Amino acid sequence: MYGAAWCGDCRRSKALLDRRGVDYDYVDLEVVIEGAERAKAISGRTNIPVVVFPDGTHFTEPTDAELGAKLDALEPAA
Repeated sequence: MYGAAWCGDCRRSKALLDRRGVDYDYVDLEVVIEGAERAKAISGRTNIPVVVFPDGTHFTEPTDAELGAKLDALEPAA
């Protein structure tokens, strides 16, 4: 996930990932300067957060419902 501490949507998405126990890498765009260019290259936009999934897809500024549904779809069947 690409984000920044000042970004409310980033904090919300990060909190959802944490609540769900998702193992993910967080790239703080205030610390990793080239991270902003990588996020833009992935999404084609400058909006954050950009959440990249193991299947190669990504969401930019997802709602909690969108992010939760994607995580559900990625979970292996029990």
